[in-house]
Amino acid sequence: MLTTLKNVFKIKELRNKILFTLGMLVVIRFGSQLPVPGIRIEEFVNWFQQKVGAADSSGFLSAITGGSFENMSILALNITPYITSSIIMQLLTIAIPKLEEMQRDGEQGRKKITQITRYVTVGLAIIQSVAMAIGFGRSGYLTEFNALYVIMTVAALTAGSSVLMWIGERITEKGIGNGISIVLVINILSRIPSDLTSLFEQFISGKTIAKGTLAGVIIAAIIVAMVVLVVFLQGAERRIPVQYSKKIQGKRQVGGANSVIPMKVNTAGVIPVIFAQSLLQTPVIICTLLGKTGGTSFWYKILRGMSQSNWFDPNNWIYTIGAVVYVLLIIGFAYFYTSITFNPLEIADNLKKQGGSIPGIRSGKPTSDYLQAVLNNIIFIGAIGLSIVAIIPIVFNGLFGANVSFGGTSIIIIVGVVIETLKQVESQMLVRNYKGFLND
Repeated sequence: MLTTLKNVFKIKELRNKILFTLGMLVVIRFGSQLPVPGIRIEEFVNWFQQKVGAADSSGFLSAITGGSFENMSILALNITPYITSSIIMQLLTIAIPKLEEMQRDGEQGRKKITQITRYVTVGLAIIQSVAMAIGFGRSGYLTEFNALYVIMTVAALTAGSSVLMWIGERITEKGIGNGISIVLVINILSRIPSDLTSLFEQFISGKTIAKGTLAGVIIAAIIVAMVVLVVFLQGAERRIPVQYSKKIQGKRQVGGANSVIPMKVNTAGVIPVIFAQSLLQTPVIICTLLGKTGGTSFWYKILRGMSQSNWFDPNNWIYTIGAVVYVLLIIGFAYFYTSITFNPLEIADNLKKQGGSIPGIRSGKPTSDYLQAVLNNIIFIGAIGLSIVAIIPIVFNGLFGANVSFGGTSIIIIVGVVIETLKQVESQMLVRNYKGFLND
C-alpha cells in the first residue's frame, strides 16, 4: 500500500492533480468557517440546535454542507442549488426537444447544457438566499432588518454557492474525480468525528461495561455491514456475453472474438439518493427557515411526514409513510437517471454495425429489448440495495433517538466517490505500468 502511494507521487501529472484537489479542499474548509456578515451567529446557532438540531436539517444539511449551514458561513447553501438545478435540467431534457437535441449534439451540446445549469444554479441560489435572509430578518437573526442587510446576506450566500460550483468544476477539470462529488465527500467526512463522539456519549459513555461494549459492537456492525453492502453494490455487474462474427479480409480472418457488455447493478450511483433526499427535504428546510412549521393543518402534517426525524417514531407511526415515499423516490430516480445515461437502442445499433450479437438474441430491436429487460431487473435490485442502506440509519435514529448526521446516504456517497476516484487513479497508474490501489 505504501509503495503504491509512493508511486502515485512519482507521476508528475497525477501528483499535480492530487495536490490541486487537496488545495481546493483546504479552500472549502476555510470558507466554511467564514460567517455571513450581518447575522447574529450565536443566536442562530442556538436556535438551530434547539429547533432544528434533532431534525433533518442536522442530518441532511449539516452533512452535505460540512457544518457550514449550522454555523451560517458563506458556504451555507453549499452545492444544493447545483444539485437541484441538475435535477431540473435532466427533467427538462426529456420534456423539451431542443435540450434533448443539445444533449445528443456531442461535446458542444453538453457545454451548452452545463452553461444553462450554471445560470439555473445561480437563480436558485438567489431565491433560496432571499428566502433565508427574509426569514432571518423576521426572526431577529440579522443585525438590522433592512434592505442593505438583506442584500448583503443574499450576495454572500449566492457568491459562496457559486464559488463552490466553480471549485467543483475546476476539480473535475484539473484534479482527481468528480468535483461536485468530492465537495460532498469532504463535507461529510468533516462531520464524522462529531457524529462518532455523539454516538459514544449517547450509547456508550456512562453505561456499564457490558452495555457499553454491546452498544459499541452493534453500532460498529451496522456501519461495517452498510459499507460492505455499498461496496458490493458499487462493484456488482451483470455481464452480457457478445460474440463477433468472423470476416475474411484479404487472406486474413478477422473477428470471431468474444466480449461482454458490463451492466452495473447500481448504474445510477449515488444520484437517486441525493435526488430523493433533496426533493423531500428542501420544502421542510424552507418552511423551517420561514417559521411555517407550526399548526395542525393538513399541509403541516405533510411536512412532518417529509421530515426524517419523524419516521419510525414509536409514538407517531403514521409519519413513517414518508419513508415509503422516500424509498419509492429512490427507485423512481434510479430508473429515471439510468434511462438518461444508458441507451440500449444505441448499444444494439453499435453491435449490429460492428458485427456483434448476443448469443440466442437477434440483432437490432430484439437485442435492445433484451438489454432493456435485463437493465430493468438489475436497476430494481440496485435501487432496493440503495434504499436499505439509506433507511437503516433512519430506523436506528427513529427507534433509539440517535441524533447524528452520518447516515446511509453519507456512506453511499463516501464509498461510491472513493471507489470511482480510486478507479481514475488506477487507470492512470496502469497506463504507466504501475500497480494500482485496487490491484495491490
